[in-house]
Amino acid sequence: MDAIEELVAARISSDTAVTIGVFDGVHLGHRYLADRVRSEAGARGLESAVLTFRNPPASVLAPDRPVAYLSSLEERLELLRGCGIDHVVPLNFTRELSQLAAGEFVALLVEHLRMRVLLAGPDFAMGKEREGTVPVLTRLGEGMGYKVVSVEPMAHDGQTVSTTAIKGLLKEGDVTRAAALLGRPHRLTGPVVLGDQRGRGLGFPTANLDVPARIVQPADGIYATLAWINGERHESVSSIGVRPTFGELAHTVETFILDFDRDLYGETVSIDLVQHLRGEERFETVDALVAQMHRDVDASRAVLAGKAAR
Repeated sequence: MDAIEELVAARISSDTAVTIGVFDGVHLGHRYLADRVRSEAGARGLESAVLTFRNPPASVLAPDRPVAYLSSLEERLELLRGCGIDHVVPLNFTRELSQLAAGEFVALLVEHLRMRVLLAGPDFAMGKEREGTVPVLTRLGEGMGYKVVSVEPMAHDGQTVSTTAIKGLLKEGDVTRAAALLGRPHRLTGPVVLGDQRGRGLGFPTANLDVPARIVQPADGIYATLAWINGERHESVSSIGVRPTFGELAHTVETFILDFDRDLYGETVSIDLVQHLRGEERFETVDALVAQMHRDVDASRAVLAGKAAR
């Protein structure tokens, strides 16, 4: 399906206020922009629309550079719809689309999305070689019947909210500050797969999650987490890394769900990363490791109890 077919499939029959982007993670800044779209639309008697790319432009423009996401496409679309937007329009970013001039692309939006207002950040640019800067798009709009509204980026505690900033915090293991910018804890989701069952032998049966490689994972370590199973929330403590005590190299995401005893193989489980407890350590004996795991469980209970009390 090409861009025109995807835009036509949106079936938009009313004039709209539109914003464009990947919206990876749908963080606080994205939600602020969505609120501005809804506000502009309401003030002008329009409907609100978000055009989001199924894949980031970098995946086409720099295919040799791996791209990691904060959220899957399905999660992103669900979160965007949860912002109260009238129309969420996913579009494949292709090589052909990247070659369109800015004027050609906005002409498609005017024709098929009935765009009358375009909201964009001050550094926004679109079209071939990023020629469509805000001043260029503003001039184009004068002849094409749409208005450009520039929206300043959102800041939280003095830090600009951006996908790049959140990814940086996760790589440092600072899941708490990352959650503050996301507006929720970062989530890892995957089916539970069979592991070596070593945790069960130690008295800590863990669920091993097969998290897609394209999803951003935090720094290796031990985390207080919340596990979601069939919509139910369970306190948990999770290990992300290579289990150095046993000399293993395979990277794993495994979670010990507190006060829970049920076979989860094949089920899909999500974990919300609440707080970093400690880095990975190599222990000289299994007994020392087990003693630390008990301390990790206690620490996770304390963290999660504190969160629940707020």
